[in-house]
Amino acid sequence: MSLTLKLVLTPVLVAQAVATRARLPRLPEAEGPREGEAGDAAAARQALRLLVAGDSSAAGVGVAHQRQALAPQLGERVAEHLGTRVRWRLHAQSGLTSAQTLALLQQAAPLAPAEIAVVVTGVNDLIDQVPSRRAVAHREALANWLRNAQGVQHVVFAPLPPVHHFPGLPQPLRWVAGSDARRHNDALRDWAAGRSDVSVPEMDAPLNPGTMARDGFHPGEPVYRYCASAIAEHIATAVWPTLPKETRR
Repeated sequence: MSLTLKLVLTPVLVAQAVATRARLPRLPEAEGPREGEAGDAAAARQALRLLVAGDSSAAGVGVAHQRQALAPQLGERVAEHLGTRVRWRLHAQSGLTSAQTLALLQQAAPLAPAEIAVVVTGVNDLIDQVPSRRAVAHREALANWLRNAQGVQHVVFAPLPPVHHFPGLPQPLRWVAGSDARRHNDALRDWAAGRSDVSVPEMDAPLNPGTMARDGFHPGEPVYRYCASAIAEHIATAVWPTLPKETRR
């Protein structure tokens, strides 16, 4: 989408954004434990340790309990794919940008050790109008900190969802936000392609009123289930084979 067209639409977009923020219900984060284990305890001598971090979609907004959300389902799917024990831990908070996710983790440090981190951020970068280049720089700082300060071996960044399918957003706001999300994803993938220690899975979540939360903005259980399966398959096929042998024993 051209900058000129976006500027022309700005008064409408601002009015729609304000009205939408006031109209949408404020959904709570999912209740339940933010750490757990999955898989057969006898399947491996050492469990794979998984960190999940990010914004409301990492925190489980849109479902009632963590067992319906991303982190526990991701732990289960990774354990199934790899035939190993997975110990997962969640650090997330609704409303965080990529930069604020790093700040949250730094405040919680030292974190429990993890070989793989899955980071779910980006939608709030769009809401706050963070330029795509700056959002990628914030993700780079996050990945570098996880690698250098916490010993994480690989960071998986979930792509932004297809915002142009969010039923809770009116047009043309939905169309413009979707265009911005695609631009952010392109920048994220271009950056990740230059590093062996970060990656972005291919995902095409089925977003419609039947799969999303009642606000039409956050994931419902079917979307969380799909995302857990897609990220787990990515970890099993693209990440796990690249980790040191001592991790994969």
